[in-house]
Amino acid sequence: MSVGQALLATAAGPIATLGGLAERATRPRLSVLIYHRVLRQADPLFPDEVDAARFDMHLRLLRRHFHVLPLGRALSLLNDGALPAGAVAITFDDGYADNAEVALPILQRHGLAATFFVATGFLDGGRMFNDSVIECLRHTRLQQVDLAEFGLGRLPLTTAAERRAAIDALLPRVKYLGLAEREHFLDQLHALTGRPALPGDLMMRSRQVVELHRAGMEIGGHTVHHPILRLLPEADAEREIRAGRERLQALTDAPVQVFAYPNGQPGKDYGEREVAIVRRLGFLGAVSTRRGTVTTASDRHQLPRFTPWDRAPGRWLARLVVTRLQGGSTDEPGVVQD
Repeated sequence: MSVGQALLATAAGPIATLGGLAERATRPRLSVLIYHRVLRQADPLFPDEVDAARFDMHLRLLRRHFHVLPLGRALSLLNDGALPAGAVAITFDDGYADNAEVALPILQRHGLAATFFVATGFLDGGRMFNDSVIECLRHTRLQQVDLAEFGLGRLPLTTAAERRAAIDALLPRVKYLGLAEREHFLDQLHALTGRPALPGDLMMRSRQVVELHRAGMEIGGHTVHHPILRLLPEADAEREIRAGRERLQALTDAPVQVFAYPNGQPGKDYGEREVAIVRRLGFLGAVSTRRGTVTTASDRHQLPRFTPWDRAPGRWLARLVVTRLQGGSTDEPGVVQD
């Protein structure tokens, strides 16, 4: 039995034992956790998405067993050789309104700070492309939809599971489209699903970015329109990164020192060209969505992140510890990529 398997097998035992192992066995290491949303209550379409109760549980465990730092501060300490044992950074991607409305009060209650990567083009009433797909399928009154136009045929929509299956089939088809092609795809899907009313309040307002900053949270760049940077001409990729950062700095009147690559898979969603741009623009660090743990040897502009998955507190903590010990994936299900 491997160390990781042993830890997971003993997760039903005292949580403090796992926390102690995390403190003793991972020096110096930084775990960067990735979240997107914190829902007020569970979503039937996405039961694995984190809600307020689960996020509160995560923070209780993190506050008890680890040293939680904003990402920029953690990287500065890592560079200085002063990173504390059990270091963890909590990060959020995209800029959802519930980050400010739900997650922030929970963070404040626990006395913890997080880093929020915000795509500025969706502030003040915008909507991410993936949410347009989700909400079209959530709110349509149709009991089936003909998606032959997208190579999927006629799909049933009578249950939450069927709607989720349709969403899962559509998202890969839109993710890697260019920005104009995305808009055309979404217009077509909206028409095919009967033009249901779609929410305009999923993403933050500009004032909420300011609220997060004033509450001591770190604000990071995440481009303007959340494109797949590797698909853009170099000048356009740099413009997306630079303009998003400038908007956030204008809102907060503070430097934006960290960046998250949209979708974030190395070699697929971004490459060395984009890494060079981020370095040239002077970011302290940048995060990907490659699973792993940050060490002194990690490329500061391609930092790994991961999300432990488990509903049971002991096993959630065990998965976090296992990844810190192994420095790689624990093959967790249910992780939502950016």
